[in-house]
Amino acid sequence: MSLFRKFFGTANDASEDEDNDIYGNLSSTNGLSPDELFTLNFKKNGGKFLYCENLTEVKNHFEDILEENDWFESNVVCFETKLFSMLDENKLNYKDIENPKFLFCSCENLIAEEGAVLFSSNQIKQNKPQELPANIIIFATTSQIVLSKGDGLQQIKKRYEKNFPSNITTFKYFEKAKEEDFLHYGSVAKNLYLLLLEDF
Repeated sequence: MSLFRKFFGTANDASEDEDNDIYGNLSSTNGLSPDELFTLNFKKNGGKFLYCENLTEVKNHFEDILEENDWFESNVVCFETKLFSMLDENKLNYKDIENPKFLFCSCENLIAEEGAVLFSSNQIKQNKPQELPANIIIFATTSQIVLSKGDGLQQIKKRYEKNFPSNITTFKYFEKAKEEDFLHYGSVAKNLYLLLLEDF
């Protein structure tokens, strides 16, 4: 049984109350694994987490998101050719687009300590967070979870020995803070869905 299924079950069998009980238990436990820590912090930051055991579940959850938000046949921002097939299957326009409903992308890493997502120019080109759509759907794998931002930067350095990407940034806040404080100053909250594929 995978770690994520053990803690979260499937999208159909986990209730909100069970989630709250699980978070209470995790937060009082020392020595969380990076997977557990990421999941806990990501959801605390307001991210929407969809665990997928295989590519069929990824596609099904993607379609669920489109249906929930009425995004079928919409304009989308996507810079990664490897993701175009999912957009084509759902009749989403990603060429010469205006007023996109969402950004569809992968990421460099998922940062457990912060519950954040690490991007580079490979996913978002040279765009600043405020220049991207308010809604983002990310497709990532469990092997991309690292403990700290430093670990993520080391992986980027290893992954791209010659073509080192630019515009390396993290997105951490996925809902508008109820009370603004200095930690949120200058940050742009995004409505973010994470399609996380188990690949261990």
